[in-house]
This record gives sequence, structure tokens and C-alpha cells, in this order.
Amino acid sequence: MAVPAAGAAVPFNHTVHGLAYSVHAVPGMPEVGPGDEVAALIDAALTRSGLGLRDGDILCVTSKILSKAEGRLVRADDREAAIDAETVRLVARRGPTRIVQTRHGFVMAAAGVDASNTPAGTVLLLPEDPDGSARSLADTLRARYRVSIGVVITDTFGRPWREGQTDVAIGCAYVDALVDHRGSADTFGNELLVTAAAVVDELAAAGEVVKGKADGVPVALIRGLGELVGDEPGPGVRPLIRSAENDMFSLGTSEAMREAVLRRRETDVFVSDPVPGDLVRRAVAAALTAPSPDGSRPWRFVLLESETARKTFASALADPVLERAPYLVVPCRTTNGSSSSNAEFAIASLGAAVENFLVAVSAEGFAASWVTAGSSAVRELLELSPEWEPLGVIAIGKPAEAPPQLLPRDPESLESFITVR
Repeated sequence: MAVPAAGAAVPFNHTVHGLAYSVHAVPGMPEVGPGDEVAALIDAALTRSGLGLRDGDILCVTSKILSKAEGRLVRADDREAAIDAETVRLVARRGPTRIVQTRHGFVMAAAGVDASNTPAGTVLLLPEDPDGSARSLADTLRARYRVSIGVVITDTFGRPWREGQTDVAIGCAYVDALVDHRGSADTFGNELLVTAAAVVDELAAAGEVVKGKADGVPVALIRGLGELVGDEPGPGVRPLIRSAENDMFSLGTSEAMREAVLRRRETDVFVSDPVPGDLVRRAVAAALTAPSPDGSRPWRFVLLESETARKTFASALADPVLERAPYLVVPCRTTNGSSSSNAEFAIASLGAAVENFLVAVSAEGFAASWVTAGSSAVRELLELSPEWEPLGVIAIGKPAEAPPQLLPRDPESLESFITVR
């Protein structure tokens, strides 16, 4: 069935469980600004379109117009800083892209901070309380039309393991977010054990079919599914947010780091692609979490970022691995102020810091090799302070070829430990 363009007069019709329903775009919404009453603007658009509201109708409303009305358009010359402010947990990162958990509990790209369709130098944040926004909007329209309706607030999410984006619910009122089918039977009489339908996400996606992404139609009306509309506002989308104890991926970052440790390989052949400086600085930040004597962190990292510095340095050491690497880092132990009794621990702690560094680089898809080099020669080439003792050089880059697949490492079969009882 052909899907009409956003704003078209012909609705999107469908039948589910023997019930026919239709999804209508609600055209004619003006640009929303701070302090605007969104309910009044939707009311006017519904009246102009001839749709009105009936008992059992469900409105899908793009979160952007609520954010604008609620003053969530903020000055932010640095979008990353705005993302930081909305983030409670980093879930994953690749280059500049971050998947984070927001304070609402949503796991999404960039914390929902949007720089599109906003004036230069500003970004749009998610509504402060999307469920509260849904309740307020629904209560106003229910009173105005004297009908029983539901409201779903939507935003666009990517999905793990699937390309593309779709609208999902970030707030709702008078519609159950989750319909639990466990305990019921399928058409063959089998008991359903784990089936729970994310109804409001399904509604959000249906609404997006007629709203479109760039057509200026932020509201869709779904008609014919009145059995989903309740008499009470309900708990909102909270039932959709998986608790930590039930989330197999709540420790996704730790699992990714473990995988990075297991797949980390030494390589001496790199492609010429540049290594982002911010990636190296994140690896240094990971290195700084290593244990050290009395928390003193007696180590430093020298970053050779410019091509001239790298080539001069690698040529002087006459090391082909260093000459091929697009980025070089020199880890150093600092001896200033450290006691002799801590010297051995300080060297060991540098090894731990370097391991953190190497794993962090591996986690972002780059390879790194820790190459031996004469301490005195490196100190002289880099004109380092006598208190800085260079301990090798780390070569970083994209590997020119895939590393060989290693078999799982069984510590018992490798006789890598003994147990004292």
C-alpha cells in the first residue's frame, strides 16, 4: 500500500486484530516559540483540518515543539558541552559520536541534543519531563473537547543492530506504554512467556509514517484504537525503561573494554589514515586511572602529533615501525619527588597506565605497539627534563591488515597461575 506524503489529505489506513485504524497528519502547525500554548496550536490545526477530536483518538506529538514552547532552546556554541550536561552515563563512543544515558533514563545518541532546525549557536534539549508534558497536553485537550484521548510524545532514536532511525515514545499519558501478553495463549494454544508489546513505540512509529522528518508536520492523529486509551494518565513511559538488573547491556562499556583487551594486537604495519588527537587524549585519560604509589601518578605522556616531529624523531631512532606510524606517544616515568622505595612500584604503575592506554586505543578500533627505545636517546631527542625517564615509544594507527584470530586463552591450560591454600 502506498503511503501518502506528510500533510496529505488521505490518511494512512491499516487493520490490526480485526480493528481498522487510520493515521492522519495534522497540517498547519505554526513555528512554536517559548511560552506558546501547544494545546491551543494543536486545537486550531485540528479545527482547520476538519479532523477535530473524538473519543479514543491518540495524538502523536513531536517532542521538539514542546521543547521550544518550554524554553528548552538554549545557547550552546559547544554542542558537546550541552550533551555533557544532559548525560548521566556514557554507553558507547565511536569518534565524535556518543551513545549516552540521559537523566530521563533514555539511551540515545547525543542525549537527544538537537542542533537542526534551530538558530545558529543554539541547541534544543529534550523536554524536562516528557510524561508531564504529555499529561498537561492531554488534560487540556480532553477538557476542551470533552473527549477521552491519549497523547504520545515522540523523538527519533537509532536502534542497536539495525540501520536507520524511527520515532519512539519518550512520554505518554492515558495510554499504557507496555501491554503484557505473558500468560495468554497464541493461536496454537502455546502460552506466551516473554511477550510484552511496547505499544506507545508502535504508535510513535505509525505517527512518523505520515509526519515525515522534514515536512514541518509535528503532530499525527491515530483514530480507531480507542481500546488503548485509558481513564487515568498512568505511569508514562517508565515501564519501558529497563532496570539495571534486567538489562543485559547495562555494563556494555565494561564488556566492550573486556573485548578490547581480548582482541588487542601488536602490529607493525599501519595505513596512512590520521589518528584523531582527541582519541589519544581519551586514551591518556584512561591511563590516568591506573594505580600508582600513594596516588602520585608518577608518569607522563609525550604526544608527537605533527608529521614533522614524528618523522624527525623516528628517523633519528632508525626504527621502521615508528616511521610508518601516523601517531607516536612516549610514556615517561617521573622521578621528581618520589622515594627510592617506590621506584619499582612506579615503574610497574607506568606499565599499568600504558596497558590502560593500549586498551582504550583498541576499543576505538585502532592498533598500537609499545616499542623499546633507548631512554637517553629519546630524552635527548625530545629535550626532556632529567626527571622524565622515557620507557619506550607507542606507535598508533589503523592496522593495514586484520590481525590473526586468536584462540580463547584458558589460564589453566596455560599454567598461568598457582593457587596457595
